Parts: sequence; structure tokens; C-alpha cells
Amino acid sequence: MKSIENFKFQAIQELYSNVVTVRGDTAFDENENEVAIDETAVESKKEELQTADANAITEKENLKASAKAKLIAGEALTEDEANTIVL
Repeated sequence: MKSIENFKFQAIQELYSNVVTVRGDTAFDENENEVAIDETAVESKKEELQTADANAITEKENLKASAKAKLIAGEALTEDEANTIVL
């Protein structure tokens, strides 16, 4: 799972495509000009990204559990289930 700061940076970049760096709570474009950001929008987008990441992790864990159960029972796996156990 990503750190909170990674989610915040990703949220800022998705909302403000001209932002290339963030230092503290200040965002900058490629010319080091400060870019005004809406902290409420950034927080909302960050939470959306965190939820999506958590859901992806849960889905992968569920696929692994399903694959294991099917292997134990001798049943065929779906491609997604097989992909979770391929090394």
C-alpha cells in the first residue's frame, strides 16, 4: 500500500496536470511557479484513491483465497485466479 503522501501527490497530479512537484503543502509547475490548489478537492481525491487501492488489495486477496480453495478442491481456476499464484 502507498503512503499517505504518495496518495496526496497522485491526487494533486490528477487534479492539476501542470503540477510537477510538491514541497510541504505547496505545489509547483515545471517553472517553479506556485500552483494554487483546492485542499478540499485534493483531500477528496486522495480518499478516493486510497479506497480504490484498498479495494484492489482486497480483491487480489479474495482471488488468492478462491484460487487456493479451488486448488484444494481440484477445481479449475479462472485466469485471474491463476495470475495471483504465478511466480
